Amino acid sequence: MPLYTREERKRRDTTRWTLVQGILAPIQFVVFLVSAFLVLKFLFTGTGYQAATVSVVIKTLVLYTIMVTGCLWERAVFGRYLFAAAFFWEDVVSMFVLAFHTAYIGALLFGALHARYQMYVALLAYSAYVLNATQFLLKLRAARLEGARASGDIAMAGQPS
Repeated sequence: MPLYTREERKRRDTTRWTLVQGILAPIQFVVFLVSAFLVLKFLFTGTGYQAATVSVVIKTLVLYTIMVTGCLWERAVFGRYLFAAAFFWEDVVSMFVLAFHTAYIGALLFGALHARYQMYVALLAYSAYVLNATQFLLKLRAARLEGARASGDIAMAGQPS
C-alpha cells in the first residue's frame, strides 16, 4: 500500500507545514546533539548541571513545537491531527517521547528527583527521540522511493540530492 495517495502527496507538497517540519527537524537534531553532550558531560564530571538543564528545557520546547506543527501537518495531509494510518506507529512512539520529556520537565519543576536522576530521565527521553527520529527518517526514505517509482526514476531515489 502506498504511503500517500495522489491527493495526499499533493497536499503534502503544497502545505506550508511540510516546509516548517523540514526546517524544525534538523534544528531539533542539532539541539539534541548539543544537549546530549551537556547531559553526558554532567553525568561523567558532575559539572555543568545548569547548562545541561537549560539545554534539556530548550530541547523539550523545540520538541513541543515540532509536535504541534507535526499535528497540523498531519491534519493538512491526512485530515486528522494524529494517528493517520501512514504515520500511526511514528505517532505512537512520539507519545512516549513527549511523555518522557514532560516527565523530565515535571521532575525539574517540582524537584521530584535528584539532579543525576533528572538527567537519566533526559537520557531516557533522548533514547525514545532517537528511535522516533529513525522511524521518521525511514518513512522519509520510503516516501522518496515511492515518489521516484511514481515518476519512473527509481535509480535516482537513492542518490543524495
